[in-house]
Amino acid sequence: MEPDPDPGPEDGAASPESLHFHGDEEIIEVVELGSGPPDPDDLAQEMDGVDFEEDEEQEGEGADEAWGDETDEGVVGGMESPDDSEVTFAHHSASVFCVSLDPKTNTLAVTGGEDDKAFVWRLSDGELLLECPGHKDSVTCAGFSHDSALVATGDMSGLLKVWQVDTKEEVWSFEVGDLEWMEWHPRAPVLLAGTADGNTWMWKVPSGDCKTFQGPSCPATCGRVLPDGRKAVVGYEDGTVRIWDLKQGSPVHVLKGADGHQGPLTCVAANLDGSLILTGSVDCQAKLVNVATGKVVGVFRPDAVGPQPNPGEDEESESNSVESLGFCNVMPLAAVGYLDGTLAIYDLSTQSLRHRCQHQSGIVQLLWEEGAAVVYTCSLDGAVRLWDARTGRLLNDYRGHTAEILDFALSKDASLVVTTSGDHKAKVFCVQRPDR
Repeated sequence: MEPDPDPGPEDGAASPESLHFHGDEEIIEVVELGSGPPDPDDLAQEMDGVDFEEDEEQEGEGADEAWGDETDEGVVGGMESPDDSEVTFAHHSASVFCVSLDPKTNTLAVTGGEDDKAFVWRLSDGELLLECPGHKDSVTCAGFSHDSALVATGDMSGLLKVWQVDTKEEVWSFEVGDLEWMEWHPRAPVLLAGTADGNTWMWKVPSGDCKTFQGPSCPATCGRVLPDGRKAVVGYEDGTVRIWDLKQGSPVHVLKGADGHQGPLTCVAANLDGSLILTGSVDCQAKLVNVATGKVVGVFRPDAVGPQPNPGEDEESESNSVESLGFCNVMPLAAVGYLDGTLAIYDLSTQSLRHRCQHQSGIVQLLWEEGAAVVYTCSLDGAVRLWDARTGRLLNDYRGHTAEILDFALSKDASLVVTTSGDHKAKVFCVQRPDR
């Protein structure tokens, strides 16, 4: 199910210089990319030495250091609960909402919480490396730039801040409307964010050159930059989906009505080459979209997952929604996680349900391993679970939190899972897999 490739300039990877930005009062002229992949040397010269090639994976510093001692963790109200974690980060004083790992080495984490604080800390021993001060509302978004040089934090009120990781200096800040989501560009020091007024913002950091993408007059509830770096998919509260051309500043496709959703978007995901996207909504549907044509090529509904509700159960069934979704990199599979605790594994080639993996509580988020057909889920019962998508079998589960897990991240080699929770803690789990 591969779409026709976009012609001409869509073939290469986007750089910040190929994206139109505007300053306070003036339009900044940019260099147009020619057809075909740009020459790396030309790009490097245009960007004053910024490297757009994927950084080579490096061995993580501190990876072989001793793990922290957890003898005092997992004791709540005088009753000991199991704790499978290796390291606990306990500097937050309220629920921890978000976590991201640095993509270059996977040795650092950034977490943000209800205590209006964000911290950068080391995975191997939980040592605090940088406190990110200045927020006056819950920090709900945090992440590292593609080269791990910068870390961004965003709070609910719309205050965004960026720090240089090595010098620990704040290099940029900006205030927008109420923040819905935030994400770094996959190839450049460019930050995107969606807000409750329907706008999607894009900045070059730290220069602050800015561009806005105006959506409908309702929140831009979720967004994702596609792998080519040239487009972004944004979902909205009114059920519409827009695929934006980041250079032109205009929507390439708008999905609405029957092609859109009947409720607010909750999540979006793209496959490895960016040819397909999945959109999820509180309407309990996940839609498969061809990026090149903007056509919906598949719809996954909950009636194909679980039994139909009995009369009188409508209120409970209406509370269900798609919470997370994603594509497998190594097989034509997709996973959809629902608030009712169902993990559905779909075969994209036949668009049929392959496995139904039931949790006892709602799924918060799911992630695929980069190089295997293994899905990780975190849920409201405070556990992380590993599922074999080929068989639907539970491979392992990890516990240690005393409240719901609110976010999690997976290292590239799938050796570590980092979780955040309503118990005010972040934890690092060392993944054990029988097949390796």
